[in-house]
Amino acid sequence: MSQPILLLKRADLEPGKVRKCEVGGVALAVYNLNGTFYATQDGCTHATASLSEGDIVDDDCIACPVHDGTFHIPTGQPMSFPCEHPIRTFKVIDEGEDVLVDLDQESDEAADAV
Repeated sequence: MSQPILLLKRADLEPGKVRKCEVGGVALAVYNLNGTFYATQDGCTHATASLSEGDIVDDDCIACPVHDGTFHIPTGQPMSFPCEHPIRTFKVIDEGEDVLVDLDQESDEAADAV
């Protein structure tokens, strides 16, 4: 089991926003959905695009900035064409003001969706 890695401070990412973070050599898109933090791979599975450059839509989906396909942020599941393959999610740990990520575990929501 890996050690959780610090992603950012809670105050560094406003609700409704996404930003790119690189930890452990992995590019992540980090989201603040109404105070709950999520992390996914930053690369779209359909095209070579950075999801952190996309928009959060429908409260909990990220739209790819290239073709506007969407993914459900908590589970990584594709929600609209042309996206067909899920994005990888990561377990986020909220420790007070610190937001950490475990690169060896998927999000709780993705694990529950299986």
